[in-house]
Amino acid sequence: MVLFKGKKRQKSQDKRAKRDCVAERPSLRVYKSVWKFEQDLVNKGITLIAGVDEAGRGPLAGPVVAAAVIIPPHYRFKTKIADSKKLSPKMRDAAFDEITGNCLYRYFLIGEKRIDKDNILNATLLAMKEAVERLIPKPEWVLIDGPHKPDISFPCTTIIDGDNLSVSIACASIVAKVVRDRRMREYDSLYPEYGFAGHKGYGTRAHLEAIVKHGPCPIHRKSFYPIKRLLKNAD
Repeated sequence: MVLFKGKKRQKSQDKRAKRDCVAERPSLRVYKSVWKFEQDLVNKGITLIAGVDEAGRGPLAGPVVAAAVIIPPHYRFKTKIADSKKLSPKMRDAAFDEITGNCLYRYFLIGEKRIDKDNILNATLLAMKEAVERLIPKPEWVLIDGPHKPDISFPCTTIIDGDNLSVSIACASIVAKVVRDRRMREYDSLYPEYGFAGHKGYGTRAHLEAIVKHGPCPIHRKSFYPIKRLLKNAD
């Protein structure tokens, strides 16, 4: 009797797992919609299409990272690909491994000193430019997240909310996010009092309290208001 109940319980768990798996899959309509920009270009004979996105515009510390990704023609992903903010860390890591193992990609980091010098928008556009120009082979077309176009010579399309509308941009968002998060965990070992491994440099309450207590560290962006105000008050 106990064995029978165990089998029954296992069947129930299997059904639940299967249901969860099915629920995780996008519908065919959704799947096609995130390939729309790419498919429109492929229909025109353009196959080397790079998606570009960034991670780290908003934090008070650390670099901004831009990534550019070219998906091979006809490739279909086994892991879930979406805007990096909509994926759990485990899902991002799995997607990152598949992207970097099967796609052409480059990324570029701009540190806090350049951000303070040029402002965050210009630093972000520079990181995007550098990531795109490092791609080999060169893209025939570039899809860029957001309204701003970096100074690149390639034909391009800017797409607001692109990481939700283009699979290439979503891939770039994942690469940029994972690269930046890993860098911030490295910084956490250098400056453990700030908790960078947890908040990744964003202005959480715990982070702000740590800045007040310890002062800014070398990777803090001194042109950003909370840091700028703190330094001004210290004077």
